[in-house]
Amino acid sequence: MRNARKFLAATLLALPLAVSPILVSQASAGKISTAVASYYGKRFHGRTTANGERFNMHAMTAAHRSLPFGTKLKVTNPQTGRSVTVRINDRGPYHGNRTLDLSRGAAASIGMVDAGVAKVKIEIL
Repeated sequence: MRNARKFLAATLLALPLAVSPILVSQASAGKISTAVASYYGKRFHGRTTANGERFNMHAMTAAHRSLPFGTKLKVTNPQTGRSVTVRINDRGPYHGNRTLDLSRGAAASIGMVDAGVAKVKIEIL
């Protein structure tokens, strides 16, 4: 029963965010910032993400603490010059001063898997 209440509370809190990605994305489109990104993969592969879908470590997705689900970001690693477009489908990261948790597939696309953490440029699309 306690877990059911937590799930219901989390679902209700996420509803306004899940309904409004278009409004937020339009208002913020083109906004560029820098951030510290990490990645997550194998340990979470197949688990349910905060928006209810299954996490696929090979997909081009990311976790962010506050951006609405469905928001698309262009993430660029300045050290490699490589970019990837990701979709926000989860919440986090909750470790250190990190802003973004990329799926392993997205992290591999921009060449940050070996480093594990990288300073990146983020543009809201």
